[in-house]
Amino acid sequence: MKKVFLNKGKDKAAWQLHPWVFSGAIQYVTESPENGELVAVHNNDKEFIAYGLYHGSSRVAVRLLEWHPDQEVTEAWWRQKVASALSARARLLKENNNTCRLVFAEADFLPGLIVDKYADYLVMQIHAAGLEKVKDIIVDELVKLISPKGIYERSDLKSREYEGLPDNNGLVYGENPPEFLPIIENGIQYEVNIAEGQKSGFYCDQRENRFLTAQYVEEKRVLDCFSYSGGFTLNAFAQRAKEVWAVDSSALAIETLHKNVALNNFDASKLKTVQSDVNKYLRELYDANEKFDLIVLDPPKYAPSRSSLEKASRAYKDLNRRGLLLLEKGGLLATFSCSGAMDIDTFKQVLAWAALDAGKEIQFICQFNQPEDHPVRASFPEGEYLKGLLVRVC
Repeated sequence: MKKVFLNKGKDKAAWQLHPWVFSGAIQYVTESPENGELVAVHNNDKEFIAYGLYHGSSRVAVRLLEWHPDQEVTEAWWRQKVASALSARARLLKENNNTCRLVFAEADFLPGLIVDKYADYLVMQIHAAGLEKVKDIIVDELVKLISPKGIYERSDLKSREYEGLPDNNGLVYGENPPEFLPIIENGIQYEVNIAEGQKSGFYCDQRENRFLTAQYVEEKRVLDCFSYSGGFTLNAFAQRAKEVWAVDSSALAIETLHKNVALNNFDASKLKTVQSDVNKYLRELYDANEKFDLIVLDPPKYAPSRSSLEKASRAYKDLNRRGLLLLEKGGLLATFSCSGAMDIDTFKQVLAWAALDAGKEIQFICQFNQPEDHPVRASFPEGEYLKGLLVRVC
């Protein structure tokens, strides 16, 4: 096996079970391993640290897998990791919920691999060259354990460029999913577009937060921003919201939301959908003196890295300021960030600045997190990306 040796003083994180070795930590590599090849990582004193997957074209040069020298990374090793991840989610798949994340990359000791379950179909995403080499093993184990009707790959990811990998979308096992696949989450029915929808087709990481937010909406006027296929909107209707305005820039998202409202037999007369840039529409609502009882702000990732955090903080502040301006005393704002670089304390500070600029006094009354099928590995805090706050205007 080819070896990677780390610079002196650059091995601390690896010893502490962090799964990433950055290119700047490497002193030298033996025999020029291929992208995605299994290597043994050693410190400057030539002590074994871990086995990992080498990615010479990526800033994350090695993704560490196994720290025990006698536990070689074989086909059986990969199968065991997949089986363990699926076993941990078994309790989530019930009569009122047939969708969840089955594999969450580094958190499940399978760096670069995402697998989501939507009813009888699986969607997989591969971020790293090393996982491409074992894709057939992964697919075979998923079929063996779950027997899905089909497995569809949605590896159309920016991160693949750094791995020297092309986009790869299409069926890898079984039959193609229907254009709109019916699923159930929290007892609510959705139609998911796997092939053309955002990410892998649906955002199951907001499952619990959608339900919690909906506990506050009875007979309330709700504004759902970045509504996508209607997760917060549908949960609001399930808890007897008076009316919901849903805003998204995607025509497909709005179309899917309407399908989902009809699928659940909710009263479509209580729904107003708007295809628009959210920031632009919030300005229009303010100019029209519109007010709401509860507003949901669930924007895309504004801070993909630490270097973009300052710019992203300004964007989050402005977005939340505009939301707060549409709330009277007692109004609620459910606001989220899916940026891993934005920690919860910074997010609270951003909200405090937004409230100050809006001339509002606020209270934080609930904190939202990612659910248990998106676990955070203790040695990999970067996996904690989703956070949110329920804010009350005083």
